[in-house]
Amino acid sequence: MQFPLSSTMLSAFLLLPFLFFDSQSLFVSADSTYDYFANCLTKQGIPSDEISHILYSPENASFTTVLNDYVRNQRFNTSTTKKPTIIVTPLDIQGIQAAIFCTKEADLQLKIRSGGHDYEGISYVSRKTFVILDLFNIRNITFDMDSKTAWVQSGATLGELFYGIWKQSNVYGFPAGVCPTVGVGGHFSGGGYGPMLRKFGLTVDNVVDAQIIDVNGKVLGRKGMGEDLFWAIRGGGGASFGVIVAYKINLVPVPETVTVFNVKKFEADNATDILVQWQQVADKYDENLFIRVLVQPVTANNTKVIRLTFIGFYMGDSDSLLSVLNSHLPLLKLQKSDCTETSWVKSMMIWMNFDNSTAEEVLLNRTPDSVNFLKRKSDYVLTPITKNGFTSIFNKMVELGKVGLVFNPYGGKMSEIAESDAPFPHRKGVIYKIQYSVNWQDASLNLTKQYLGEARELYSFMTPYVSSNPRQAFLNYRDLDIGQNANGKNSYKQGKVYGEKYFKGNFDRLVKVKTAVDPGNFFRNEQSIPTLPY
Repeated sequence: MQFPLSSTMLSAFLLLPFLFFDSQSLFVSADSTYDYFANCLTKQGIPSDEISHILYSPENASFTTVLNDYVRNQRFNTSTTKKPTIIVTPLDIQGIQAAIFCTKEADLQLKIRSGGHDYEGISYVSRKTFVILDLFNIRNITFDMDSKTAWVQSGATLGELFYGIWKQSNVYGFPAGVCPTVGVGGHFSGGGYGPMLRKFGLTVDNVVDAQIIDVNGKVLGRKGMGEDLFWAIRGGGGASFGVIVAYKINLVPVPETVTVFNVKKFEADNATDILVQWQQVADKYDENLFIRVLVQPVTANNTKVIRLTFIGFYMGDSDSLLSVLNSHLPLLKLQKSDCTETSWVKSMMIWMNFDNSTAEEVLLNRTPDSVNFLKRKSDYVLTPITKNGFTSIFNKMVELGKVGLVFNPYGGKMSEIAESDAPFPHRKGVIYKIQYSVNWQDASLNLTKQYLGEARELYSFMTPYVSSNPRQAFLNYRDLDIGQNANGKNSYKQGKVYGEKYFKGNFDRLVKVKTAVDPGNFFRNEQSIPTLPY
C-alpha cells in the first residue's frame, strides 16, 4: 500500500467500520484465545494465509522473539513479568482496525507498541489480561521535497527517518531524538526532542497532520478528527486516544556543515564553575547551539568523583561556534581540536555514539547494541542552582554511587511557543530539564531494589532545586513513581496526580478530549488520560 492514503482509498477505509461493526456480536467461544482472534480477524477481512504472519500466542514458537524484539527495559522482561495473551502485528490499516474490533469484542486491554522505548514498559506490560498491538510493520516513510514534508508511519524508527531524509537532501533535517531505534509513534506523540529543539522546538511543533484510527475503527486525518484531537496527540500521548497510523511533518533547513564536540571535565578542571556558567547562559545564547551536560559518578584513582561531559551541537562551522562560546562560556575553554565539522546526519550519528566514518546505513538497524535494566525520572529547573547547591548534589551522587543526571537546555524557540499550543507545557521559564538515569545488567532482585532506591533517593534530595506546584515531569521519560491508575482503570482523581506533572494546565483539556473521543476508556494504560467522572 502506498502512503499517504489517496482520497479514494481513505473513503474506502472509512466505510470499513460499517463492514465489521455490525449487529452480530462476536464472543470467545473457540478452544483458545488464539483461535478466537484468528477467526475474528478472518471475519474482518484479513486473509487467512496472513493470520500466521501477524498473530502470535504464547504457544507459538515465534511469540517470545516477537515480544522481546521491542523490549527495551529488561526490568519488564523477567520470568515473573506478565506476558500478553496475544500479539497482533498488522500489515496495514485494515489489520489495525480488525485488531481493535476483536480486542474490544473479547473485552481485553489493548497495549499499543511502536518501538518499546517507554521507560516503564507500559506498551508491553499489564497486570490484566491484555493484547499487544505492535506497529513495527507499519513503517513507510513518504517524502514530498517540493513542500519539504514527509508522512512517517508510527512503526518507523528515528534512524529510518534520518536515513530517509539523508537520501533526499543534505540541507534538511528534523528535530527528533538521538536514539536510532526509538519508534516514531511514541516519540512524536509524547513531545520528543533532539539537539535542534532550541532552534525548531519539539517534534510536535513541526507536525502538520496525522492519521489516527479511533475507537470505532474510523480512519481520521486532521480535518476529520478536528483540531481538539489533533492538538491532543501532539504531546498528550497518542495511546490514550486511538491508534496513530502516521504523522505528517515539516522538514527543517540545516546548514551543509554543522559542528559537534564532546569534552569531559573534573573538579581539577574547575568543572563546577563551568557548570555554573553554563547554567547562566544555556537557555540564552545563540539558538543554533545546544549543549547537553552529563553528570556522572565515576571512579578515578580508586576514588569516586563526579565527571561532567559537555556534548555540543552547533548549526554552523567551528569558527562560529568558538566565537559564541568565547563570549558566553569561556570557562569551558573549547578548542578547535575538540570540534568535528560534519553533515547534519553524521552529527546525529555521532550523538548516537557512532564513529564519524560509519556508513549511514547503520541507521536502518532496528536492534540496539544492548538492552539493560534501567530506571529514569525527570525534573525541570526554573531557578539557577548555586555552586554550593551543585556541590551538595554531587556529594549526594557520590554517596549513592550509581545514578547519573542529564541536563538538557531550553530557551530559544521553546520560550516562544505558548504552553497551551500543544499538550507539552514546559516552555518559557524553563532553564533546563533533568533526566535521572541508572542502568544495570544483573537481574538480581536485591540489585534492582538498590538501584531503584538510589534513583528515588536522589530525586527526593533534588526537591529544593527543581520546579514545584506542580513538580513538573516529561511524559516521554515515563515514571510510574509519580502516580498511576491501577490496571489502567478510569479515575480522574488518580490521573490528575501524574497528569498535572506532565501537562500542567493542559491536563483538563486533554481529559475533555479523551471523554469526547473514547468515552468508554477503551484506550487506556497505567498513565493514560482518564475520562471525566460521571
